[in-house]
Amino acid sequence: MRKSMTVSSNIRWLIGLTMILMGPCQAQAPDAANSAPDLRKELVIGTKEAPPFAMKDSDGNWTGISIDLWRRVADGLHLRYRFAEEPNVQGLLDGVAAGKYDAAVAALTVTSARESIVDFTQPFYVTGLGIAVPVGGEASWAPVIHTLTSFGFAQAIGVLVGLALAVGLVIWLFERRHNEQFGGGVAKGLSSGVWWSTVAMTQRYTGEVGPRTLPGRLVAIFWMVGSIVTIAIFTASITSSLTIRHLQGKVHEVSDLSSVRVGAVSGTSTEDTLVTMRIAYREYPTAEAGLKALRTHALDAFVYDKPLLAWIIRTQFTSSVELIDTTFETQEYAFALPTNSPLEKPLNVGILSAVESAWWQPTVFRYIGSR
Repeated sequence: MRKSMTVSSNIRWLIGLTMILMGPCQAQAPDAANSAPDLRKELVIGTKEAPPFAMKDSDGNWTGISIDLWRRVADGLHLRYRFAEEPNVQGLLDGVAAGKYDAAVAALTVTSARESIVDFTQPFYVTGLGIAVPVGGEASWAPVIHTLTSFGFAQAIGVLVGLALAVGLVIWLFERRHNEQFGGGVAKGLSSGVWWSTVAMTQRYTGEVGPRTLPGRLVAIFWMVGSIVTIAIFTASITSSLTIRHLQGKVHEVSDLSSVRVGAVSGTSTEDTLVTMRIAYREYPTAEAGLKALRTHALDAFVYDKPLLAWIIRTQFTSSVELIDTTFETQEYAFALPTNSPLEKPLNVGILSAVESAWWQPTVFRYIGSR
């Protein structure tokens, strides 16, 4: 009897120990389930037209860099999904934040403001903002006037005049008692020295007037050689400021945006950048609308994501609008997800795998020609 009770007690002890050990596992099971995407659910993927990243044809089929990447990653994860279109980026972000969409796939740039309401996947494309201007620009003499009245130009003239005065003074001090051409009182002799140094500097010296003493001739030799270099530097500086490129158009670099009429697409991260840089701008509903204003010279420059600008210009505005050769404000493109989405980890792995594969570069090249 006592042996039976002992066995029964041992069995109860083992059952209790098993329950204790299984408790944490059972508690963790729901979390583990929540950390993995539900493969049975049809995901709703928000998107909007943003060539060449997301484009819809006449039959309603979606293509583009972002769309193709999503399809490759989703197929690898065996996800079921359908696309739902939004008219603007803010609609996509609000839809993702509210749980209306399981993900947003378009030309979405990662910013701190957006990160505060949604999560982003691993970036798959890095670019920046570009500046579009009218082809050829409008003829403008403003750069010429600006150059000739600038402080830098006045400084250069001041340096040349100062050097001529200094050399003229030295020549007069050496020659005033040995050369009648620099004699005849301070005013006459000093003016003769300055005149000679100026004529020598411009390489117009004829030999009729010149120093005769050894120190004076040594100074003259150094001045003639040095003035060649000085004039060459001055000429090169002025020439670079007055090239044909600067006579055409108003915008050639980012710093020019502060003094011209600038356009941007409303509701995009471009606005945040322009506000931060304190650049006034006009809002347009789409990039196409802004480029049309640029074509009619209602704007001097239009700022937008560079790959998107390049695509639109190449397909619609080739003869009237061009991109200047500059990129600023680095931007990263990624997919947007609801906060703590179980899709984030598998999507990150899939994106990295796709971008690192031989499939990625030809895909990007097919749409925009280069990375």
